[in-house]
Amino acid sequence: MSNKIIDQPRDVRKGEEIDADVISNYLRQHIPNLEGTANIKQFKGGASNLTYQLDFGQESYILRRPPIGTKAKSAHNMEREHDIMNRLKPHYPTVPKMLLHCADESIIGSEFYVMEKLRGFIPRASLPKELELSKPQVQPFCKAAVDKLIELHKIDYKEAGFESYYRGEGYVERQVKGWSKRYKKAQTPDVPDYEFVMDWLHKEMPKDIRTCIIHNDFRFDNLVYDADDLSNVIGVLDWELATVGDPLMDLGSSMAYWIEAKDPKCLQLMRPQPTNLDGMMTRDELAEYYLKEMGFGAVNMKYYYVFGIFRLAVIAQQIYYRFYHKQTTNKKFVFFGVAVQMLERYCQRLIKSKSNKLSQYPMTTLDNLKFTSKLVIKKVFG
Repeated sequence: MSNKIIDQPRDVRKGEEIDADVISNYLRQHIPNLEGTANIKQFKGGASNLTYQLDFGQESYILRRPPIGTKAKSAHNMEREHDIMNRLKPHYPTVPKMLLHCADESIIGSEFYVMEKLRGFIPRASLPKELELSKPQVQPFCKAAVDKLIELHKIDYKEAGFESYYRGEGYVERQVKGWSKRYKKAQTPDVPDYEFVMDWLHKEMPKDIRTCIIHNDFRFDNLVYDADDLSNVIGVLDWELATVGDPLMDLGSSMAYWIEAKDPKCLQLMRPQPTNLDGMMTRDELAEYYLKEMGFGAVNMKYYYVFGIFRLAVIAQQIYYRFYHKQTTNKKFVFFGVAVQMLERYCQRLIKSKSNKLSQYPMTTLDNLKFTSKLVIKKVFG
């Protein structure tokens, strides 16, 4: 069973190839006792960094590089991600071991880094057909993920050597202003202006609750589980957005992807992880457990959840902007515009609700039908 659910790479996509002889020769000069030529495979992924598996006989390594054609180093900074993981490893063992960073773009056409390969199960939107978990099995599977986020947030960022990543007080304010600015810059004529949401986020803005190392993209598909023990997370991946900041902003961003079984169909169509399984914590249960373990006391988590949804909408709009202006021909991006419209309605309903619960479902039947039909039509006929 375990071998069947372990994440497997595929053939390298056309236009994203790496010269096996060139990279093998380079790695043999930097990794002791390495022999032979790499067999190169690639993991499927979205618009982020490209991930390859390099197999040298019984030894396997992971290579990460920016997307093809990327020029803005600040958006896909391999050196920064390598440095973060390297510093964090002694304090957070589930970070993969880093082997090297290469800034010489002449080797493969961009900078890159190489790290150890973790062999395990990475949860996606739906579990593999070979894997059926009962409610009692889902509960520790869920708790293991939340505990890893809590463990990260409890690390002393100064002790771990992350002072250079700290920009001072006001992380919440910088994030709200920054994401608002990004949305306005990426806005197209066919999406809402989000002014109501942005005004509320600015008006209700809390002070930083604490300062710690945050992941900024903590989701199930960035976790590696022991395939023989799904209560054990053996790896946390994708540290591209990690920094030092407010832990509740990190939690809120993660909650934006935490779609429950009771959420409307239009939200279910966007679900990237198996948080709809029977036995998963609800958003309220997640928040209550996290706050207790972190010792934060009473906090209005609705603010951080709405911020997370808004941040997700901005990311979707930035991608849709490229499609709208014909900067990409990938037709799967066509439905992102509808998703941005839906998330704006969802944020407004949450803000206007008198309840501060996160596990509320404010979308009306009409909203659900409207956005579900649009998303399906866009996905099918795009």
